Amino acid sequence: MGPESALPCSPEFESPEQYVDSLLDFIASSELLHALCGGVHVLDFFTRKPDLYTLVIEPEWRDFFRAHDIMDILDLLMREDLNIFNSETNSWREGPVPPESLLQYIKQIRRLSLRREHTPINRKDRKGANGPKTSHTLARQVAVGMNVKKIHEVDNFCRYLDKLTTEIAESTNQEITHLVDFGAGQNYLGRALASEPYNKHIIALESRAHNIEGARNWDVLAKLAPKQQTMVNKKEWRLQQQALAEQGISEKEPQKQDLKGERGFRAEAPAEEEKPAQATLKISNSGVGSIQYVEHYIKDGDLSRVVPQIVDQDAVREKVTSDLETATTEAPPSKQIPDNFVEGNLQLDNSIKAQDPRLLIISLHSCGNLVHHGIRSLLLNPAVSAVALVGCCYNLVTERLGPPTYKLPSLRSNHPRLTETSEAHDPHGFPMSSRLCNQDTSSGKGVRLNITARMMAVQAPQNWGKRDSEDFFKRHFYRALLQRIFMDKGIVPAPEPADVENNNGSPLGWSAGGGTAPIILGSLRKSCYESFVAYVRGALEKLINDPTRGELFKEKMSTMRDEEICQYESDFKERGKELSVMWSLMAFSAGVIEAAIVVDRWLFLKEQDEVADAWVEPVFEFRHSPRNLVVVGIKK
Repeated sequence: MGPESALPCSPEFESPEQYVDSLLDFIASSELLHALCGGVHVLDFFTRKPDLYTLVIEPEWRDFFRAHDIMDILDLLMREDLNIFNSETNSWREGPVPPESLLQYIKQIRRLSLRREHTPINRKDRKGANGPKTSHTLARQVAVGMNVKKIHEVDNFCRYLDKLTTEIAESTNQEITHLVDFGAGQNYLGRALASEPYNKHIIALESRAHNIEGARNWDVLAKLAPKQQTMVNKKEWRLQQQALAEQGISEKEPQKQDLKGERGFRAEAPAEEEKPAQATLKISNSGVGSIQYVEHYIKDGDLSRVVPQIVDQDAVREKVTSDLETATTEAPPSKQIPDNFVEGNLQLDNSIKAQDPRLLIISLHSCGNLVHHGIRSLLLNPAVSAVALVGCCYNLVTERLGPPTYKLPSLRSNHPRLTETSEAHDPHGFPMSSRLCNQDTSSGKGVRLNITARMMAVQAPQNWGKRDSEDFFKRHFYRALLQRIFMDKGIVPAPEPADVENNNGSPLGWSAGGGTAPIILGSLRKSCYESFVAYVRGALEKLINDPTRGELFKEKMSTMRDEEICQYESDFKERGKELSVMWSLMAFSAGVIEAAIVVDRWLFLKEQDEVADAWVEPVFEFRHSPRNLVVVGIKK
């Protein structure tokens, strides 16, 4: 069960353990990685002295980058065959060859990033309880509301989960009875799993009531659930129609303003005669698949409120009675019904309850700590047999460890959000595993990834094309340059100069000071990116309405002419490429950061005595969905 290697690492490593050793050694010791992933923020690019590009990037690297187009640089980082460079190579793409130190860094990042190649599961090879399954794609009514990306994710993950549940049943002789979706949202995944050909029993956990209501509406639109009918009292309706006729009002005329006592009123059925919504949704015509929506705030993986609702108590009582009648007086019963058990109000249909529920916890793109809660549910709940979780939004993960013994090589250590997250000490945050908590690093014990590093880990530079790369870089250039204007106009203070002599041993001369104060700008209209003038004007249009600093923006920048804005763009245009190079290096290097986050979750599972097996593997195409790694854990 599971892939040949527990981690999708480079074949250069003889074992996952050897890979983990190399990964953690590099993360613990690489000062350049610390700088690019966690120490640099785009807002500070044009505000610091010395500037970030000069401070971080070696001179020979800068010479090479200056001579090449940014798209060629992206190719070098992620796609070029590095074996073409040898002692006899004297040019590359009509320019100089990369410095040897740059080539070694690229090789190390590539070597330590997890493999993301996905091998699709052949539907014809899948077998289930009813025999071989035929080739199948999501039915149109099941895919309602999904875009191309979501269809790809749901289709492939459904096939993966179907294969996984079959393998678990074959290896343990006990089938998974229910799939519990952590953070179901609009329940696209659960809707597909409960439908043909999978026919799974789904428990959809969601904390937001409006998401559950929205999911129910999608069920109706997908023709998987009947539309809720309103029962009308015909006698009352006739009396209302007669009253309308006496007033000379046509029954087809819109009836409005009835609450104000004006003409017209709606004929509605009494509330007690409306058909109540069913808690359980039977999906397939044969009644095999089902969905149960449960409004539940997941905070620690504890499912004690949910699991009792899917236990077939009648079957348990029968088994307890049978055991008591056949056992000796010394033998205790195998099952006991708690005296304080309350059936609750979830109203699950008896046909989908289980005497001994065996749950598989699933999630497709769990935000932040939700993956951590899902993993811990394997340990906290006896009924949970396995987990299969795909994470995302690493920036929303909290931090378990406090600040290091001395400052991280961070240029923004005074940023309030960096300080707040690093001092959270959240036991549910990163890292989970004892291995990463106790890893010796250059900044003390324990691997720490601040929010800037985790934000970079969700980038996918391998998917960047020429056009979207140019748009991406332009947005960053505009925002960084606007921050420089804020500083020059006195809206934000200039950062303290880097203290190179007193740098806590950092060879790059990082200071304890931070960058300029952040200004929360948010999204702007698409038209604002047509030029830098349009960008500045669009930003000011939002910022002058700020309740606390709006007057300051109006005072400092209302007299700024278009010519002055254009001059800023002209003065910093050449450095725009430097920002693009820096951002590319940051996004490329962050592949190692994502590997650390995923490996930490795998290590946590491996450290638990209750876990029989654990692995990580890609479950869909990286080009469609970059967060494509599933973490699987199987309980003994």
